[in-house]
Amino acid sequence: MTHAVAFPAPPIVLWSQPEEERAGKPLLVLLHGYGANEQDLLSVADMLPREFAVASVRAPLVSGAGFTWFPLTASIDYSLDAVKAASGYALDWIDSVKANHPSVTLLGFSMGMAMATTMLRQRPADFAAVVGLSGFAVDADSDPSFRDAELDGTVPMFWGRDQQDPVITPDKIDFTMGWVRKHVKLTKVLYTGMWHGINQQEVGHVSEFLTHEVLNK
Repeated sequence: MTHAVAFPAPPIVLWSQPEEERAGKPLLVLLHGYGANEQDLLSVADMLPREFAVASVRAPLVSGAGFTWFPLTASIDYSLDAVKAASGYALDWIDSVKANHPSVTLLGFSMGMAMATTMLRQRPADFAAVVGLSGFAVDADSDPSFRDAELDGTVPMFWGRDQQDPVITPDKIDFTMGWVRKHVKLTKVLYTGMWHGINQQEVGHVSEFLTHEVLNK
């Protein structure tokens, strides 16, 4: 059983630019972490290339003062079906706007990285690139909706993290490490003193990555 029935439709989305300025620009979709909201990553968007139309999407489930895409993986309520329901929710929204943009790139922080990688794994041909910040990819076992076999290492992915991150557990890092090495064209950068967060140096690296892998293609 999924949580789809509880999802608001359409999602709340904040854009970096007014509608008349967005058409024809590559789309960058921001996916926030657990307990945050659609405003959380917009300050990062301000430091990324202006050539993108940036959309920050609110997760569908209420969690405290913020929102979550799915229950925490350590929670009794967690299930792969919940992850798939959240992915479908975000993909449905992307489908409704992508005709206005030449490409779609995903950027997720923490749980948002789990979302971004899940969406890529379910739609291997749909995204120009993926950016994962202080996050992880979910262990989907052999679920057929995760089309990992179709990811042949050509989709560019940036993964930034601090080895001292106290939130993302070692088992998640180990699984993600194995997955990225096998399935994406990886740019991996480690930072110190960032913990479970984002710093300016990382945002600079993300900007360079997006310019090189998306804008200059």
